[in-house]
Amino acid sequence: MWTYHSDLLARPVPRYTSYPTAAEFHEQVGPEDLGAALDLIDLDDTVSLYVHIPYCREICWYCGCNTGAANRSGRLTAYLERLREEIDLVARRLGARGRIGRIAFGGGSPNAIAPVAFVGLVDQLVQRFRCQDAVLSVEIDPRGFDADWATALADTGVTRASLGVQTFDPALQAAIGRIQPAEQILRTTELLRRAGVSSINFDLMYGLPGQSAAMLEQTLAEARALAPERLAVFGYAHVPQLIARQRRIDATALPGPAERFEQAALAYETLTGTGYRAVGFDHFAVPGDALALAAEAGTLRRNFQGFTEDQASILLGLGASAISEFPDRLLQNEKNTGRYGLAIEHQGFATARGVHRTAEDRRRGHAIVGILTAGHAELGAVAGLDAVRLRLEPFEAAGLVGWQGTRLQLGDGALPYARAIAATLDDYRQHGPGRFSNAV
Repeated sequence: MWTYHSDLLARPVPRYTSYPTAAEFHEQVGPEDLGAALDLIDLDDTVSLYVHIPYCREICWYCGCNTGAANRSGRLTAYLERLREEIDLVARRLGARGRIGRIAFGGGSPNAIAPVAFVGLVDQLVQRFRCQDAVLSVEIDPRGFDADWATALADTGVTRASLGVQTFDPALQAAIGRIQPAEQILRTTELLRRAGVSSINFDLMYGLPGQSAAMLEQTLAEARALAPERLAVFGYAHVPQLIARQRRIDATALPGPAERFEQAALAYETLTGTGYRAVGFDHFAVPGDALALAAEAGTLRRNFQGFTEDQASILLGLGASAISEFPDRLLQNEKNTGRYGLAIEHQGFATARGVHRTAEDRRRGHAIVGILTAGHAELGAVAGLDAVRLRLEPFEAAGLVGWQGTRLQLGDGALPYARAIAATLDDYRQHGPGRFSNAV
């Protein structure tokens, strides 16, 4: 189905959940930048909230998330106290401005905290912000999910959940430090259904140490048997120089680039051949799911949660390391939970890094999103278009892209190259190699 061009995938590239990417964030921004951005929100602007819980009951070796072990109750209690303070600070600055369209809890693992604490956070958000009819979603670790947590989700009206599954294969689970029997995933799925969660996503991975095509195919079959509405199939990003816990993974057992390509193709063919609609380059959804409908309607977007149907141009990140997105700036909270707490206590907001987006950043970012979500982009307004065309020549020669004037169109078979194609528009990537994951 797809032709493998090793030279076009040789360069590691970002996942482009933002532009500029987090690699361009710097420390010349601070709490005042967040305050100024909040002051510009209008009464009826649609705003999304992201709440970060940086703790897990068990730490997986592959994970690149900002998370720590939830093995000390005092640490969790202190973090939640600061998080509640931050919620109040942001809400107070907003006043009654901004209408919350959705609330997403991520991590880490939100279910690393007690169910009653989760209910308390949702109640606080609903009381402090204008949250009528907001869509609630939560990331779930099946290893720590039980009936009490299901009740909490039902009581708060959560309708979407994403499960960290990664693989059903016991040997691969051991190789990446995430042991979770299939019975746990089945039980969690059943509890979520009973709780009224109408859209369930499974996160799966390919490119794992020792993973074969047959192993991936079996995991896809077991996942489909549980009928999740969405599947995200990610290529494992092995960057032990950045993520120390990945040094426990046997790098010599990792599939090579050609094998990774074949596994990505296998996932695409299997899922699209069994009723799922491809959404972007690594998401899949059943027809009728909001994500599939957005892809069909051309309204698909991309943010820090990946491909999304969320149309809000403002995302407020709450919690340690959470990123807030505004049209003209990206602002990240302090990553370290201790320093985050001190910042909230003494400075008000905890903004520590970020970037102000220039008009050219916004043009290029819009084009990158177009390439990744719709397979085309109008580049007439992009500065230095001749240089971009030059960088795209190898892709054009391979039949992966074409031009209609200044409109770039991805061709058949270009999907696995979408990130690499998007990177030709990334002005920051042209000045240094950076440290990113495989393009597929």
